[in-house]
Amino acid sequence: MLTTRQKSNVIKNFQLGPEDTGSAEVQIALLTRQIEELTGHLKDHPKDHHSRRGLLKMVSKRRRLLTYLEKESVRRYNKIVKGLALRK
Repeated sequence: MLTTRQKSNVIKNFQLGPEDTGSAEVQIALLTRQIEELTGHLKDHPKDHHSRRGLLKMVSKRRRLLTYLEKESVRRYNKIVKGLALRK
């Protein structure tokens, strides 16, 4: 689970405007961060199948959001993909 401070940092880095908390970019960035956290948890607890199902749902939702963003604006899609890749 992400703390409030972690969420606000992710939102601050990817928001489009000062009041933006729900754009596709922010949602994708938050899902990516949650996926990273859950992946670490599953490495320590490989038999946690309930969390694995949640991880698969998050990955699927992120994929759908990326597909939507790619159709809407290739420029924004490329920006979010590069931003997430540079963070690692």
